[in-house]
Amino acid sequence: MFLSAASRPSSTSSLDSLFQYIEEHQDEFVQKLGEWVSVQSDSSTPALWGEVERVLSMTADRITAMGGVVERADIGAQQLPGGQSVRRPPVILAQFHMDPEKATLCIYGHVDVQPAKKEDGWDTDPYTLTELNGNLYGRGATDNKGPVLAWLHAIETYQATSQELPVNIKLIIEGLEEVGSDGLEELTQRCKDSFFSDVDYIVISDNVWATRRPALTYGTRGSSYFFVEVEGPKTDLHSGVFGGSVHEPMMDLIALLDSLLGHTGKILVPGLNEMVAPVTKEERKLYEGIHFDLEETKLETGVQRFLQDSKEGVLMARWRYPSLSIHGIEGAVSIQGPQTVIPKQVVGKFSIRLVPHMEPATVERQVKEHLHGVFAQLNSPNRLRVTSSVGAWPWLADLKDPQYVAGCRAVEVVFGVEPELIREGSTIPIAHDFHKVTGKSVMMLPIGGHDDGEHSQKEKISRYNFIQGTKLFVAYFHELSMLHKSLPQIQCNI
Repeated sequence: MFLSAASRPSSTSSLDSLFQYIEEHQDEFVQKLGEWVSVQSDSSTPALWGEVERVLSMTADRITAMGGVVERADIGAQQLPGGQSVRRPPVILAQFHMDPEKATLCIYGHVDVQPAKKEDGWDTDPYTLTELNGNLYGRGATDNKGPVLAWLHAIETYQATSQELPVNIKLIIEGLEEVGSDGLEELTQRCKDSFFSDVDYIVISDNVWATRRPALTYGTRGSSYFFVEVEGPKTDLHSGVFGGSVHEPMMDLIALLDSLLGHTGKILVPGLNEMVAPVTKEERKLYEGIHFDLEETKLETGVQRFLQDSKEGVLMARWRYPSLSIHGIEGAVSIQGPQTVIPKQVVGKFSIRLVPHMEPATVERQVKEHLHGVFAQLNSPNRLRVTSSVGAWPWLADLKDPQYVAGCRAVEVVFGVEPELIREGSTIPIAHDFHKVTGKSVMMLPIGGHDDGEHSQKEKISRYNFIQGTKLFVAYFHELSMLHKSLPQIQCNI
């Protein structure tokens, strides 16, 4: 990636006092993160949504104390499996003083977290922020309470140093991201001509770097989740009595799952691979410049060998090609020791990560057609039912979008290097949804490290990334403002 001379970082002398303030107040920033991490805002069960609402209230109170205007937007109710209905936690829509002469930036984040218990394998209490060797361990430290707080600290830094915010700021903060952001797309649709009408740019910091180098993210994969249910006899059977004389649901299911994926990782469902766009020379160059170490990654993950032999091959497999993963089987006997049961019913679970040009509805249809075709060949009297959920679209930004120039500049100012341009293998539906509904420019600006272990028993963010990330956001406001003023002259050459 190369930037033209006109798009090099602007003068940073005005940022010096801002950076100094961040350095001097970093302990306070870490303390505030500890307060947020202590709230067990696990959104995986409605029974804990009260804690989600508590941290949303803390967020709203913080914004209000800084002079922002906050609306708690209602996003309806959730139907529970038992038929009950429970109100979803609200979404925070906030803004600071608006100047019609400035660009308007909308910041997205979430403050709910994945489940976490000490007995799951944590070395520290997941809800007590613990600093060890420069790392801040705790659930939500990097996903996504740390980045949300860094944005607020960046705004605070301008205010505390009596400097005017160079761009208008709006925020949209939710509490159900970890369970699919139910209600958020509908809210975005409802607010596209009001809250989003004057927004120029949307930025998301809800992922991590790919290596030790800072990065800008320009794409994410989508996701479709499938359940394959095979039902046979009316009760579990004894293998010593019925083994060899019945069509076992487990055997049917294994045959179905085996038909999905080859030993090289290639998806075997007809039609799916044909949707994927070929790699261009320009795109391949982006992968060549990424400082990804295969051997280091093997050591970190305990993986002996990847399916691909090169750095570029592994990264493309993780980011720009579809993948299929089998996650488990419900109904199978899971207790330890020998078991001789033939389960009457089993449910296989798998997902497919989608890339651009793969439509979730089309993928669902082709997968179901494939599985029913394979099942017919088994000539089994058992009953097959295939259902799907999620259906999240992939997202891909245009790297020539001027917002990426501001991101490039800000990274160079704070870290002294050009950012790596990366994609994300996981699914962040809101990036696609924001762009589809509002038509606004969307960029992902991560501050988390590649080894932060989001969703794991060792989730953390380093103090360095947390503090430097706050500086990055401060610099990004500045660079975006400068870019917006001279937009016709700025061009990013990639």
